[in-house]
Amino acid sequence: MIEQSILEITSELSTANNIVIVPHKGPDGDAIGSSLGLYHFLKGKGHFVNVIAPNDYPDFLKWLPGQENILNFEKCQEDCKKLILEADIIFTLDFNVLSRAGDMHTTLEEAEATFIMIDHHPEPADYANHIYSDTTMSSTCQMVYQFIEKLRAVKSITPEIATCLYTGIMTDTGSFRFRSTTSTTHRVIAALIDKGADNTLIHQMIYDTYSANRMHLLGVALQNLRVNKELRTAYITLSQEELDTNNFKKGDTEGFVNYGLALEGIIFAAIFIEHKADGIIKMSLRSKGSFSVNDFSRAHFEGGGHVNAAGGKSDLSLEDTVIKFNSVLNKYSEQLKG
Repeated sequence: MIEQSILEITSELSTANNIVIVPHKGPDGDAIGSSLGLYHFLKGKGHFVNVIAPNDYPDFLKWLPGQENILNFEKCQEDCKKLILEADIIFTLDFNVLSRAGDMHTTLEEAEATFIMIDHHPEPADYANHIYSDTTMSSTCQMVYQFIEKLRAVKSITPEIATCLYTGIMTDTGSFRFRSTTSTTHRVIAALIDKGADNTLIHQMIYDTYSANRMHLLGVALQNLRVNKELRTAYITLSQEELDTNNFKKGDTEGFVNYGLALEGIIFAAIFIEHKADGIIKMSLRSKGSFSVNDFSRAHFEGGGHVNAAGGKSDLSLEDTVIKFNSVLNKYSEQLKG
């Protein structure tokens, strides 16, 4: 983000009365953490701020400070639409195409507010007045920290802000193990701990509060794990029946795909989850090294993301989606065999 944009944003913030913060549909730890971190920061500066999420988010994030103030667009559309249309500034966090806001996108397109995008995904759209886009960043939470730094307001970071931003960085880096975790990331994390983020408590609240149903579902997922040693690929399937049997709740399958990637010799992992209510198969893709799951998903499964982490979807049945995946996989044999 260039210095001129920072000057303009500083000026616009000085006169803004109403600010709305929007994460992407199906918000994860980075989306909720960055939204709440920015929420607390702007509230501390005296602004009237609302976080409006397109839909619900996992229970393991519902302890974060301020989360009780998040509005769910699906549950209160009229109130949310009014806030969006009356906003002076709208921040869109952790996404860069308005369609990623789900049913909210039409209202966002009608808004006359100044849009500020903060995001680390590739190929940003041009809807925003100010764009802070950097694909080398570990997370949007790290970018929000550095955005506050650019505003010369690091001294304003409270323990609540630090907790939210630490959570998003930790979850989006796989507890700091992904390649996007740089020395700068660790310096930001150190600063957040100094500002009051309790790293041990945050880790416990995210990773040590699983239900018995989730653990049983993980067992089913591991039973369904399939490995293609030749193409160094592993994938997991979960049917709607298997989800229902284990009382699936939003967020229960978070991180399951990484078990495939944990196998020796595997560089590409996928999980296919049946969602009959939406009529689709939702996919999460992960990789090691230079194999781009972003390119793979964009080309074949209407998705995208980062080089080593992406999402996608399929309108086919679960069985046919797996058949398509294995067929497409063969086209990448040279890259996968190494």
